[in-house]
Amino acid sequence: PQKHPEYLETCVVTFPSGRTADALKVTHPSAIAWAAQMGTVTLHPWQVRCPDTEHPDELRIDLDPQPGTAFVQARDVAVDVLKPVLDELGLVGYPKTSGGRGVHIFLRIKPDWDFIAVRRAGIALAREVERRAPTAVTTSWWKEERGKRIFIDYNQNARDRTFASAYSARKTPIATVSTPLSWEELRDADPDDYTISTVPDFVASRPDPWADIESEAQSLEALLEMVKADEQERGLSDLPYPPSYPKMPGEPPRVQPSKTVAANCDDEGNRV
Repeated sequence: PQKHPEYLETCVVTFPSGRTADALKVTHPSAIAWAAQMGTVTLHPWQVRCPDTEHPDELRIDLDPQPGTAFVQARDVAVDVLKPVLDELGLVGYPKTSGGRGVHIFLRIKPDWDFIAVRRAGIALAREVERRAPTAVTTSWWKEERGKRIFIDYNQNARDRTFASAYSARKTPIATVSTPLSWEELRDADPDDYTISTVPDFVASRPDPWADIESEAQSLEALLEMVKADEQERGLSDLPYPPSYPKMPGEPPRVQPSKTVAANCDDEGNRV
């Protein structure tokens, strides 16, 4: 809000509509206390830092279970499929529970690319995971096409999409916490084990699995090469944005497949 304590630091962010807002910068515990007394349960930070809020310094991967799947399936995809892909690309990801049924993986990256490029890199990574486990993973934006698979929500890398921060409490009956884990811990994890009652002792009992996340800002070049390969060799272009976004260059039609009427569309599915 415009009226806030002078000790708070803020940063201007721009939404897809062009509207701007002052985002809270958590630079001191007092900022968290202020957010809590304003009714904040879960902190949802952007994937950027001041002063350059146009270039993300994180690539984020959201493994989102669909009906008929659960955390166990998301966990298995993360450990058995996604992690080997990252290893092959020389990339290091840092996993955490979402606090719900999903799994989040963060990659620290160089702030050399805009939201469009980072999102396309995320799509390329998601498509490679889908190719390796097509019966377990989907990148389909349309729910009617996802089936009982883990959806990799590539649009979480678009401008103004946010994740629950590490160690944020979630609004669940047992007050689960979005908890950073090592890859080995994730292999046998149960998200219900991490709550506001249990996480403090858990954190105190082990080294920080994300201690090295700031040690190296990684390059997206390998993933952007995969973007080119998808386009030139596989004929795979961009994927739909969320409905709140303006029509983006190169974006396919935002028409639910079952509602596409051939007589009203061209060969690429665009309405005519």
